[in-house]
Amino acid sequence: MRISLKIIILLLFCQVAGQSIYAQFTLSGTVFDSSKINYVPGVTVINKEGRFTLTDSLGRYSLAVTEKDSVSFIFRNKATQSFAVHTIPDPSHFDISLRVNYKGKYSTLKEVVVFGKTFKQDSIENRETYAKVFDFQKPTLRTSISPSGVPGADVDEIINIFRFKRNKRLKSFQLRLEKDEQEKYINFRFNKTLVKKLTHLEEGQQLDNFMAKYRPTYEFASAADELTMNQYILNCGYQYKIELLQQSAPKEKM
Repeated sequence: MRISLKIIILLLFCQVAGQSIYAQFTLSGTVFDSSKINYVPGVTVINKEGRFTLTDSLGRYSLAVTEKDSVSFIFRNKATQSFAVHTIPDPSHFDISLRVNYKGKYSTLKEVVVFGKTFKQDSIENRETYAKVFDFQKPTLRTSISPSGVPGADVDEIINIFRFKRNKRLKSFQLRLEKDEQEKYINFRFNKTLVKKLTHLEEGQQLDNFMAKYRPTYEFASAADELTMNQYILNCGYQYKIELLQQSAPKEKM
């Protein structure tokens, strides 16, 4: 009878211990400040039995708990309310926000949408930025209307006529901006992505040489439609590959 009682007690102990171990699981998440953007490191996460852990540099934590457990968060000697574990919907992602401002090295980014500008948008923006330069015209004698309605010579234009260095500098800058805009337009129409797609040339020295050798003029690029430009690239690609084959072919000895 004594042996049977010991066996029963042992079985009951094993059952209770097994249930206790089975009920234990990990509570984890991230702690943010009031902005819900900045991580808060060094926060103490503690359960009612006194078991605790600290959040890392990214505000993350994990702590072993049971369903009957509760946890609270302590930062700068201030504790939050206790959270009953059984009321937490997803124990693997229990994120909270403390009523503190904390600016650390790391933070989350809100949703970012990146819009790629077209060449036209870049060109318009560039012309708006340098409007005075693009609109520059050589000063000439002009008339102007005074506030009283009396016509007369434009004094500013007369002064600008004799500002030779200023006029020369603005004209030079204007030409440089126009040239830069033309080069960007050629890059837009005659780009590596399109060339690789049509010619099947691989990235490297051959492609770089092709881009430099067969780069079209601005006049052609601005006048050619999509079909014409594609045909131009294809024709140049055929010619370029023939040249490569001729260069690699062994020369006959005289």
